[in-house]
Amino acid sequence: MAGSVCHAEGTAKGAPDILILGDSQLTFGAGVAFTEVLNGMAGSCGLKDSATTGVIGVRSSAITSWTGTTKTAKSAICDVDPKWKVNAGAYGTLSQGENPYIQIGKGAQFQFCRSGTSPLQAVFADGYYAPDLVIFFMMGNASERWASDPSAALQDARALVADLPPDQPCVFMTSAPPYKEKTVRERRKAQDNISAAFAKVGRRCTFVPGFTSQTIAENQGNAANFRRNASGKVKDPFHPTEAGARRFLKLQRGALCAAIRAELGGS
Repeated sequence: MAGSVCHAEGTAKGAPDILILGDSQLTFGAGVAFTEVLNGMAGSCGLKDSATTGVIGVRSSAITSWTGTTKTAKSAICDVDPKWKVNAGAYGTLSQGENPYIQIGKGAQFQFCRSGTSPLQAVFADGYYAPDLVIFFMMGNASERWASDPSAALQDARALVADLPPDQPCVFMTSAPPYKEKTVRERRKAQDNISAAFAKVGRRCTFVPGFTSQTIAENQGNAANFRRNASGKVKDPFHPTEAGARRFLKLQRGALCAAIRAELGGS
């Protein structure tokens, strides 16, 4: 565990106007694509002309790890990866240079592992990050949990909104469809349940479905959007490539723009 570290005075260096938090799809392709798309939206969709974007994707993370307060519950966020020694990727204003990979809990910009609080609470504590908008982009590590139990999805949605500042504009978007049809089926059911959960929680986060007829048609069975070995066989069916993420976000731009406008107002 990274240990209990109190925040320094003031806002974290590089803290953006638009903060995107999520899982390994951000780490392995979508982080760059989101930065490009949100920077391109500046001045529209309710965003100010100077709006900056920062992205953090933590591998194997889910709402339960972002909102957990015990060492076990937040291990995906705060434990050092035993093999790679890093567990996340940072992009946009939070970029660490050519190598995007970082370990949450290490470095002045990523102190989310405060004792007795959840990582999400730590993000916002004492003005550490104070974004105009936070966008959550995640699905995979909770898909089985949400698909099998609607009450678990509701529990997670309630936990997430409880850890946000009460006036924090928020968008929750499920991540891009994977390559295999069986996994797509499970995640569509999971999306139905988490969407219903946010509807029950009330208007705290505008929900954007990542699984649509268009995005499924784009990704399911389409090897061009996934990492392949030398023979052309897909070796990572869960994480679209950077090019695949750009195609996904091109399809989703209108829905994302509408959600941002709903949260921030404006044209």
